[in-house]
Amino acid sequence: MDIASIGGILLALIGILAGMMMEGGSITQIAQPTAAMIVIGGTAGAVMLQFPMSIFLAACKQVVKVFLHKAEDGEAILAQLVEFANKARKSGIVSLDSDLDMVRDPFLKQALMLAVDGTEPAEVRKIMQLELDNTSEIEEKIPAVFEAAGGYSPTVGIIGAVLGLIQVMKNLDNIDEVGRGIATAFVATIYGVALANLICLPAAGKLKFRHREEQRIKEMMLEGVISILEGMNPRMIETKLRTFLFDSRPATASRSNEVTV
Repeated sequence: MDIASIGGILLALIGILAGMMMEGGSITQIAQPTAAMIVIGGTAGAVMLQFPMSIFLAACKQVVKVFLHKAEDGEAILAQLVEFANKARKSGIVSLDSDLDMVRDPFLKQALMLAVDGTEPAEVRKIMQLELDNTSEIEEKIPAVFEAAGGYSPTVGIIGAVLGLIQVMKNLDNIDEVGRGIATAFVATIYGVALANLICLPAAGKLKFRHREEQRIKEMMLEGVISILEGMNPRMIETKLRTFLFDSRPATASRSNEVTV
């Protein structure tokens, strides 16, 4: 569970609603299902027009990732790569074939398979970098969906407000109804701006961060496999790969199993 995402949206809603009530307003004044229907439906329709259905549905599924996300354990992956480096240095790169079944990450597993099969380091890098780039290109489209929604929703909110004002014009003979109708009409604008700035745009930013985080871990995996294939000292590999982690602490892994040069 991402405490920052959940706490952030709750803090924003509490701050806005509390400020409104301090000025004498009430939640019922902005609880307008019709306005919400116009804004959400209009925004979703505009986004579906811009993006293929597969990308739109993938983005909908990724909403959960904003609030619930299990990040890859970079330290565990680093330790695993160092362990592989030690084994390869002792028994050769082919000895890692027996460890492929215990590798969970498909990207790391594929890179190790290429290494075990005797592929040259330059070719391994070329093949895996191509896969990384293609996957990255697809994943970058997901935040773009939310960015587009953040751009459309305020405008759709204005459309909803104009539609409400049209209905108000029908009751110009009743001044009380006119005032109430104008207040209701502008709720759609609030929904549009809130959807953009409290949900869509922040979600796009968080998904971009998640994507970069996952990409950096995969880059570390690739660099680790290449280093193992080139026969680099396990201690040097650990120092090198630790630069990919945010928490770049000094190497603390046990050196009892390392092979000295």
